[in-house]
Amino acid sequence: MKKIYFLIIALVVLLSACSGSSVSLEGEWKLVSYGDSANPTSALQDIETSINYNQHHQINGDIGCNVFNGDYQIIDDLITFTSINSTKMYCKDTGYQETVVLNILSEQTLNFELSGNQLTLTTQDGSSVIVLERK
Repeated sequence: MKKIYFLIIALVVLLSACSGSSVSLEGEWKLVSYGDSANPTSALQDIETSINYNQHHQINGDIGCNVFNGDYQIIDDLITFTSINSTKMYCKDTGYQETVVLNILSEQTLNFELSGNQLTLTTQDGSSVIVLERK
């Protein structure tokens, strides 16, 4: 009987370890900085930004002028974004910020680190970063 009890506990522990990440990014985040990880660019001041992660593994937001949406999946400390779409309005003041951020997010897997209310997304080669803060 003790062997069966031990096996059941071991199985539960093993299955919970294999279940993937329990990290939740759900909610609204604002852009803090982006770009070159060695020297990130601060997000434009007085420009409302929002990136929303929901429980259905979908993302949407506004990084200055255009809106975007897509899907995401988290496995361990990696986040993969797919199907990123955005509107294509010309935005003189926010265009660079939007282009860089969407290029980092588009169709790739990023490392992520959640520390308190700050989320850091880094390309796997370490060259680019997006830093977000929970709203």
